[in-house]
Amino acid sequence: MKKYLYLYLFIFAALIALYQFVSANKIIDATNTKFAKLQTQIETLEDSIQKATIKELDLKYFLLENNDDALTNFDHLKLENPTRYIEDKLIETNEAKGDNPLVPYEGMEGDFKINKIKVLNHKWIIADFSDGKYWGELLIKYDLKDDLGVDFTMMDHLLYRRD
Repeated sequence: MKKYLYLYLFIFAALIALYQFVSANKIIDATNTKFAKLQTQIETLEDSIQKATIKELDLKYFLLENNDDALTNFDHLKLENPTRYIEDKLIETNEAKGDNPLVPYEGMEGDFKINKIKVLNHKWIIADFSDGKYWGELLIKYDLKDDLGVDFTMMDHLLYRRD
């Protein structure tokens, strides 16, 4: 009887060991599958980040703050941030009563005011204007003088149609 007891204990221990081995293999396979999916997702996200970075650099190409050649034109003025200064001066043109003097249209739903500004280089600005319902864009030439005055000249414009 004792002989069978040891045999049954051995078989029982072998079955437990076999169960744990199979169970551990399933866990390892599931973990490896999950790891592979996460690795693929990381590669996809890194690719997306790289594409977004390249796109951001492309968008920043035509900006004054990234154009060292254009910025050298303002070195003698000792401005900390020439782009911000020029944008502020352009926004000041909105303070006049009525439509902004640079916008060649009369506001239909209100006064046309400049909203968004991109300083492209040391000579040109592109700006968006709106009266709340109608909108358009301006191409503005500017001249930043030694006395820090800024002259703005509207070069071209467009007004979007509402259909």
